[in-house]
Amino acid sequence: MIRISQIQLPVDHTKAQLESSICKKLRVNDNAIESIKYSIVKRSLDARNKNNITYNYVIDVSVDNEKNILEACKKSKTITHVQEKRYSLPVRGQELMKIRPYVVGSGPAGLFAAYFLAEHGYKPILIERGESVEKRTVRIHEFLDAEKPLHPDSNVQFGEGGAGTFSDGKLTTGVNDPQGRNRLVLQTFIDNGAPEEILYLNKPHLGTDMLCRIVKNMRKKIIQNGGEVVFNTKFVGFTASNGHLDSIKLESNFKGRTHIMEVDCNHLVLAIGHSARDTFRDLYDQNIHMEQKPFAVGVRIEHSQEAVNKAQYGENYLEKYGDLLPVADYKLTAKTKDGRSVYTFCMCPGGYVINSSSEENRLCVNGMSFSQRDGENANSAIVAAVTPDDYASSDHPLEGIEFQRMLEENAYKAKNGKIPVQLLKDFMEGNVSDHFDSVYPNCLGNCDFADINTILPDFICEAIKEGIEAFDHKIPGFANPEAVLSAVESRTSSPVRILRDEHFESNIKGIFPCGEGAGYAGGITSAAMDGIKVFEEIYSRFKA
Repeated sequence: MIRISQIQLPVDHTKAQLESSICKKLRVNDNAIESIKYSIVKRSLDARNKNNITYNYVIDVSVDNEKNILEACKKSKTITHVQEKRYSLPVRGQELMKIRPYVVGSGPAGLFAAYFLAEHGYKPILIERGESVEKRTVRIHEFLDAEKPLHPDSNVQFGEGGAGTFSDGKLTTGVNDPQGRNRLVLQTFIDNGAPEEILYLNKPHLGTDMLCRIVKNMRKKIIQNGGEVVFNTKFVGFTASNGHLDSIKLESNFKGRTHIMEVDCNHLVLAIGHSARDTFRDLYDQNIHMEQKPFAVGVRIEHSQEAVNKAQYGENYLEKYGDLLPVADYKLTAKTKDGRSVYTFCMCPGGYVINSSSEENRLCVNGMSFSQRDGENANSAIVAAVTPDDYASSDHPLEGIEFQRMLEENAYKAKNGKIPVQLLKDFMEGNVSDHFDSVYPNCLGNCDFADINTILPDFICEAIKEGIEAFDHKIPGFANPEAVLSAVESRTSSPVRILRDEHFESNIKGIFPCGEGAGYAGGITSAAMDGIKVFEEIYSRFKA
C-alpha cells in the first residue's frame, strides 16, 4: 500500500482535481487513475492562511506496479509504503460459557460490548436503567420544554445510548490504537446509519439526531443476533463466592411497584456511566475496589457562531468562500500562574446548552449539537482541572461525587432549578447580569441571571477567568464581555475509577468494569473501544 500525504487543494476542489493530484504525486498520467484504487485516510481543513484556506488529504493507494512507483518516487517525502492495518480478533477461547453474559449500561462501552458479544453468538442480556432512545427523547423534551418533573432514570444522563447521545457526538480520540479498534468503531457506526465520511474527517461528529437513529439500529442488531435489551431495569448488587461472581440483583418498576430479582450470572460487563452515583455507592458497599481520580469542573461559554467563524476564517470569509466551509470550532488549553490546567471541552459548533440534570434539586449543564450544527451560537465548556487534593478530606473513593453534588446543589439553588447564566463581563466583576447584549443564550431548559462566582469555589472561578484571558490571545474576541456563561459543567468525566487487572476484571472475578463511568475512557469513541477490549477478553477465554 502506498500512502500519499500533503495533498493540498482549494476548498471548492472537485473529485477530478483530487484524482489529478494523486496521479501527479505518483508521477503517472491522469488516465492511470482508472487502474488505481484509492481511499481517503484523512481530510483536514488548514485555515492558518485565511486568504488561502485549503483541504489537506492523506490518501492510501493500491496499484499493480507498486514497486516501480515507489522506486520512481523514492526521493519524495510525501510518498511512503505502509502496511494495511486491519482489525483482527484474538484466538477464540475453548471453555464453554454456560450462562449468558450480562451487560449493565447501554452507553458506548456497554452498547459495543453487547453488539459484538451478540454478533459472535454469546446472546448477551443488556440491562439499561433508563428508557429506549425513543421514549427517552420524549421524556427529555417534556422535562426541558413542558417543565415536567425530572425523571431520575430517564434523562440526558441515563437511558439508551448514554450521556453522549445528547451531545455533539464527537468521534475524536487521542487513544493510541495499533489494533485498529478506532476504525472498527467508526465502521460499526457506518454500518448502522452514519455517513462514510466519518472514516476520514479529521474531526468527525454525528450529532444527537443521528446518534439516536444509530443507537436504535444497533439495538435491533443485538436482538437479531440473539441478544436481549431490557429497559427500566437497574443493577443493584451481586453475590459472589470465593471471589467469583455468582449472581446479580436487578430492580425494575412495573405499574408503580418495585420488583427485585436475582439471576445467575458469572460474567458481567459493568459499563455504568459517570453519573451512576447510586450504583457506585452500591458497589463500594459490596467491597468492589475503587479509587478517587482527577476530573474537571467549570462553566459553558456561548459566543455567536458567526463571531467564531470570523475569528477562525477571517472577517470576509463569506465573500471569499461562500458556504463551502464547515462551521468553525476550536480547542484551547492554558496553564494558570499557579500551574492549574484550564481547557475547553466538548465544543459544540452551532449547538445548544442543555440542562443535563439527573438528580432532584441538583443542576448541571452540557453542550449538544444536531448533525447539521446549524444553531446560532457556538458553545464550549471551560473547565479547570481538580484533583483529590482540592476536594477530598480523606481517601474515600466517593468524595469526588460529593464535591460534584455540592456544586450542582449550588447551581440549582441559585435560580430554583433554572440554568444560572451570566454575561462574561459581570462574571469577571462579580455582578448579576440584568440583560443580554449581542449574544442571546441557546438554552434547552429555562435560564435566569445569577452570579456564578457564588456557585463555584474561588479557585475554580479564578482559574476560569485567567484561562479566558489566555484564550483571548489565541482567538481574538474570545473574551467578548457579552459572551454568556452557564453553570455548572460538572460531568466532564468520572470522579471514580473502578480498579481492574490485566484481564479487565475487578477484584471480584467475572465483573468487567469498562467505559467512561469506570474511569477508563473519555468520550464516545474511547468508551466504545474499551467495550470492545472487554468483549475481546471474553472472546479469548470462552466460546458461546
